[in-house]
Amino acid sequence: MDDKTIERHIIAVLVDNEAGVLARVIGLFSGRGYNIESLTVAEVDPRNARSRITVVTSGTPQIVEQIKAQLDRLVPVHKVSDLTEEGEHVARELALVKVRGSGDRRVESLRIADIFRAGVVDSTARSFVFEITGSTDKIDAFVRLMEPLGLVDISRTGIVAIARGEKPI
Repeated sequence: MDDKTIERHIIAVLVDNEAGVLARVIGLFSGRGYNIESLTVAEVDPRNARSRITVVTSGTPQIVEQIKAQLDRLVPVHKVSDLTEEGEHVARELALVKVRGSGDRRVESLRIADIFRAGVVDSTARSFVFEITGSTDKIDAFVRLMEPLGLVDISRTGIVAIARGEKPI
């Protein structure tokens, strides 16, 4: 593989859950011109006040290595894991998709939602809000099919990921 190949990586970062930590992580990316494709953060260990930040980014192997090394040097960071390199992992995204329509369009949107295993979490006489989880590709495909049926709005969580097997971050 040549060093100019752009690769997409999912990086999990275990940090102290305190004010300013996310800003420092984001500052590292923006200050060096690195792009963030997806970002999620949530407390995962309340007893020790730790949060997990999942960042999806792209770059050459050299840039990804720089990102990981610089993340690892930040003071509130306890561990940096590149799930893409460390082996098999599970990655999912959640989306809420609002579709407006009546008649045949309404019926078709319900049929497609059923095929994609999307659930109806809100319904009015003229609209639905669907909840769908899965890979980014699955959600993108669902959204594309809903566009001609009356897509109104989308809210996406970004990717969350975890390594397979018993090893923790």
